[in-house]
Amino acid sequence: MEQVIEFIGNHVLLVSAWLLTLAMLLWNESRRAGKAVTPAIATQMINKEDAVILDIRPKKEWDTGRITGARHIPMAELDRRIDELNKFKEKPIIVVCNLGQTAGAATKKLKASGFTNVMRLSGGMTEWKGQSLPVVK
Repeated sequence: MEQVIEFIGNHVLLVSAWLLTLAMLLWNESRRAGKAVTPAIATQMINKEDAVILDIRPKKEWDTGRITGARHIPMAELDRRIDELNKFKEKPIIVVCNLGQTAGAATKKLKASGFTNVMRLSGGMTEWKGQSLPVVK
């Protein structure tokens, strides 16, 4: 521990640059991916706020199981089919992918198209299933 403190004291500029880079990376990632909600919060939003679930996984993954009431628009078709969601512009929309990584790009596209309350499911369907939440086939 003493060596770490000594290193920081001897290399203040290097440590400062590293911390600034880390902060910028975390800030950029959070902006790029959009707001994330846990499966528990998503369940509350579905029940209390009538949130819309948008599943962007490919059809093959969609067929293995989905959240009840989810709408399916694969990520590859989102640009072309985004108009199907226009009636939900003011409702909360929760974007679901397999692991929670692809959903960030979809939330960005939806926000650019004028959707106001868009978020992604943290951990995606993997986390949803991991918490033993209901899935329909």
